[in-house]
Amino acid sequence: MTPVKHLTTQELEAGLDLVRQAPKDSGILQLIVRRPQTDERELLEEAELDLTRGLVGDTWISRFNRHTPDGSPDPKAQLTIMNSRATNLVAQDRERWPLAGDQLYIDFDLSIENLPPWTKLQIGSAVIEVTDQPHTGCKKFLSRFGVDATKFVNSPIGRQLNLRGINTRVVEPGMIRVGDVARKL
Repeated sequence: MTPVKHLTTQELEAGLDLVRQAPKDSGILQLIVRRPQTDERELLEEAELDLTRGLVGDTWISRFNRHTPDGSPDPKAQLTIMNSRATNLVAQDRERWPLAGDQLYIDFDLSIENLPPWTKLQIGSAVIEVTDQPHTGCKKFLSRFGVDATKFVNSPIGRQLNLRGINTRVVEPGMIRVGDVARKL
């Protein structure tokens, strides 16, 4: 892995044109990441998406959630997706993509305009639904990608384009594989 240099706001903004060119109706699932324990990542070639467990084997179902009154998992944040072009921009190296903390990395336009809440996507034999739960850069994202990257993904343009990613939930269980087409339904 190459040494880490956090990009400046100017360097990040220079990469926006490529991010904006992501496909709008269908894109390729480029990476599946399971989080079996806090701060651990497993790269998978295929995974099962389940109605109650989300990505099977991921810690989403067992993690404490500070956003719910009782600390239980938020069903609106069962599965997180990040645009692979945006991920590559902030991470600078594909080996660092999993550090973003998301489970799916897709070459797809995740903007609010293109994928408003309640839009459904089919990936493999599963169907997921975009929720209205915002997905924002947190302390871990800050420590891994820098202050400018965190401000960038949380800026008005970053929020409009969902550069930090989107929250989704599984509405039809099924199997997904790296290389599967993700398409709007």
